[in-house]
Amino acid sequence: MAVVIVTGAANGIGRAVAFAFASRGDCVVVADVDERGVEFVRQWQEDGKVVLFVKCDVRKENDLIHLMKTTIDTYGRIDILINNAGKMLYKSPYDIELEEWDDMLQTSLRSVFLASREAAKYMKLNEKGGSIVNIASTRALMSEPYTELYAASKGGIVALTHAFAASFSKDFITVNAISPGWIETGDYEQLTERDHEQHLSKRVGQPDDIARACLYLTSPENDFVTGTNLVIDGGMTKKMIYEE
Repeated sequence: MAVVIVTGAANGIGRAVAFAFASRGDCVVVADVDERGVEFVRQWQEDGKVVLFVKCDVRKENDLIHLMKTTIDTYGRIDILINNAGKMLYKSPYDIELEEWDDMLQTSLRSVFLASREAAKYMKLNEKGGSIVNIASTRALMSEPYTELYAASKGGIVALTHAFAASFSKDFITVNAISPGWIETGDYEQLTERDHEQHLSKRVGQPDDIARACLYLTSPENDFVTGTNLVIDGGMTKKMIYEE
């Protein structure tokens, strides 16, 4: 039974990841600034899952320190950290305000550094170290217009991942990134055939696709995998497209 922290776990990918770990019997801390997570955490507890909600604004260092301490006080250790919290902004680079740049980088990139640093302080005390997975994006590798802020934060996550993997290796802490492609977190039934056909897999991704990858990367049996960026996009970034 592992002790797992998932940031940004009140919705979407983060919620699916938290559920996957909780379903296999792990102790899971659901961390999010969105307190709507309280309700489904209560439901999971009623179903017998060992799960705790902690309100946390990942932009704030003290909130992340409190998150780690609360986990230690409750479960005694930290084995796995999934850095999932982030945000998106579509806006022309001509119009981006400095405050928007700072908010994006604090939410999606600086938080990964701070949370990983604080969690690793406890992980290195474990006999078998620990595991960190950072949720990046294929937008770290390719772009569409008006996504500069998001691309910068996700590209930073990929770089930070291999840097942490090097620094934390002596403490037996693996650090990897996952770069999801199109993962539909809304109504999957509303997607069109054209949406699915854009992928070599012939379907758009779902949050569970990322959750299963998190289970793989954090398994002690897979400790040979570290410093990598696992692209999970149904083959979209490998599909050659000619515009007619």
